[in-house]
Amino acid sequence: MTEKLAILHPEIALFITTCVVMIVGLSRSVGARRASAWITAAGTLTALGLALRSPEGFGLLPGMLAYAKAMIAGVGFLLLLVMAGAVDRGYEARLLRGETFDPIRATRGEFYAFFLFSLMGVMLCAGADDLIWLFLALELVSLPTYIMVAISSSRLRAQEAAVKYFFLGAMGAATFLYGFALLYGAAGTTSLSGIATTFAASGIGPLAYAGLILSILGVCFKIAAVPMHFYTADVYEGAATPVSAYLAFAPKTAGFLALMLIVSTVGWHDGGLPEPVRVTLWVIAALTMTVGNVLATLQTSVKRILAYSSVAHSGYMLVGLIAGPGDGGVFQNGLAAILFYLLCYGVMNVGAFAALTCIERGQNPDDPNDLETLDDLKGLCATRPLVGWAMVLSVLSLLGMPVLLGFFAKLLLFSSGIAAGEIVLVVVLGLNSAIAAFYYLRIISSAMFETPDARRDGGRLTPMRGRVLACVVSGAAVLVLPLLFGPLQRASSRAVSTGQSAAIGERPGGTQAASPEAGR
Repeated sequence: MTEKLAILHPEIALFITTCVVMIVGLSRSVGARRASAWITAAGTLTALGLALRSPEGFGLLPGMLAYAKAMIAGVGFLLLLVMAGAVDRGYEARLLRGETFDPIRATRGEFYAFFLFSLMGVMLCAGADDLIWLFLALELVSLPTYIMVAISSSRLRAQEAAVKYFFLGAMGAATFLYGFALLYGAAGTTSLSGIATTFAASGIGPLAYAGLILSILGVCFKIAAVPMHFYTADVYEGAATPVSAYLAFAPKTAGFLALMLIVSTVGWHDGGLPEPVRVTLWVIAALTMTVGNVLATLQTSVKRILAYSSVAHSGYMLVGLIAGPGDGGVFQNGLAAILFYLLCYGVMNVGAFAALTCIERGQNPDDPNDLETLDDLKGLCATRPLVGWAMVLSVLSLLGMPVLLGFFAKLLLFSSGIAAGEIVLVVVLGLNSAIAAFYYLRIISSAMFETPDARRDGGRLTPMRGRVLACVVSGAAVLVLPLLFGPLQRASSRAVSTGQSAAIGERPGGTQAASPEAGR
């Protein structure tokens, strides 16, 4: 029990912060309520510091804790900066004008509490060594986000998005929970290491394959992959932009951490996954990147473009999951490529979404509109150069432009796929990257080369300086972090190397099999 608590220090810090924020957010003092954001930031940074000191965990990928939790807390802090003014802005303005405080209508504390709860769930996914733990962690990621979407805006489309998100999320949860039940029935244990041991010793039967495939399909909802991607564009468009930015990173990260653990129970034997699992992931990856990119080309709303872009990026990362750990080489480890890609995607994604929140439009300053369409972006680099160029850099990085951060992330996926012999899938990845250039360059062209329409509201810079800071930091990071490619890539490789023997294993009858104590 003590060993388990030792790996949960970042989550404990977030939980304590959550309790404080929920109380402070209901205070009658405006200063105390405003402190909710600062307390949340302090708790997130504390969790980041504790994550960097995390010991190895248990199960199939025990070395993943420090890297994954530090990445989650770091990107979470950037997202927190974007959240400034996301809720209660109009209500707080009315209170300053003399309206009587009503705790039931104050949602700032609850919003930040749900943010912390969800971030805690993502961290718990990184340390899961049991199906029950993994299920609870995945649901802790998702349940708060349903409410975050609903309360993120006073507009009806936010409530509509939350309802869609909730019901489709329930279907996804039911699917992977049924898969987990079948895995338990096939292996006789909920321990991920125990399941891996049973499969290595006795083989993988039809019941186990059914459980694996259903689990993968259910978790596809978290990563917005085909066939569970339908909610993505509507929810991203309906939610407030800061919450859309959060949805693009946190559930996706939790989903991929879960997939890495689930797929590790069968391992990459003789250089590859068991054929039914490989084919399932192959089809999902190819369809996800293709559907995401093709649908993105048809959009005029930037939030919908970024939503379908998020779908496509999930397809890209599935290539690394199929490739597996390889022989552990720098450019052959697909699992390390996924962890590195999640970090890069989190930073790039924050930059793109934060830019949309930096410019406010509309006559009501208490309830402004963010930038939403391609027409809204026209001339952004000329009118608001700091925001405009930060967005251009982030979008170019999402495209994978050489020397920027996204290029190195895609390079690892390409190289790991080629090393695993998945040439056709790598070709599909390359073609989809070319398709993605069309809609990314539309965004860049609007911001850099188009002339603003004089008849449209040009907008004003947001008074929420945290949003501008997040935008600028993310834009700068896509230029600076490539200088740290070596150390970051080695860190991601170490994160999966200690559990590599347990994850790879041998086929039934072989000499090496995963054990419950492997990697401790």
